[in-house]
Amino acid sequence: MSILDEIFAHKRAELASSKKSLLEAELERHAMATPVPSNFVAALQDPVRPAPRLIAEVKKRSPSKGLLHPNFDPRQLAQAYVANGATAISVLTDSHYFGGSLRHLKQITQLESELPLLRKDFIFDRYQLLEARAHGASAALLITAMLAPADLQQLIRAAHDLDLTPLVEVHTRKELKIALDAGATLIGINNRDLHTFQTSLAVTAALRSHVPHGVTLVAESGIRTMEDVALLAELGVAAMLIGEAIVTAEDVAAKVRLFSQKEISPA
Repeated sequence: MSILDEIFAHKRAELASSKKSLLEAELERHAMATPVPSNFVAALQDPVRPAPRLIAEVKKRSPSKGLLHPNFDPRQLAQAYVANGATAISVLTDSHYFGGSLRHLKQITQLESELPLLRKDFIFDRYQLLEARAHGASAALLITAMLAPADLQQLIRAAHDLDLTPLVEVHTRKELKIALDAGATLIGINNRDLHTFQTSLAVTAALRSHVPHGVTLVAESGIRTMEDVALLAELGVAAMLIGEAIVTAEDVAAKVRLFSQKEISPA
């Protein structure tokens, strides 16, 4: 069993428990009472900010690296992201493997920043999209590798119906075709193989030419240096999602300023 398969099995059990704790109809009432979130794609296309725009991630730990931030405070991290040039914030909400929580998402919405928020989790059910919407997310991650094509298409439609932007993640050319056929217009190329956790920016470089005009592209994972950022800029990537390189930095604010190119961006 791969890491992704193990996580998916755990998430199914977790979701069953959540549905017993809060009925879907009640969750939907909460979700629909939440204000319509900021436009995620518009932020990633902001012409004032230099590409690739930074999606900074709130991430406590990972299965491969363990604890990433010993004094982890999601609200404090998000404040640093807002103040230092991030375009959007990704919030890992999986608790068992990544130490995240939907509470982290809610805490960050209380900052009253205009930055859109992405719920990053292993989503396979509309209930999880409702959770994202109810907790203030603007977007939700859908991982092509863990979804049947018909299910992916259905979740993309459900996300749009809930005023959520689906960020559809792919790792291979086959997955990219499935995502595009399902109607994805925001594609995240994950440079990390979720079955082995090996990472290479060559994945984005190889898939870039197969992403059609009009589809917004995000590079995910393995982005650690300004040389990596320059490569993504050459490839015409709209945005990049960075977690570990930021949360493990001695000076988080300085690292966000560096990756967001805040010092050289227009005032």
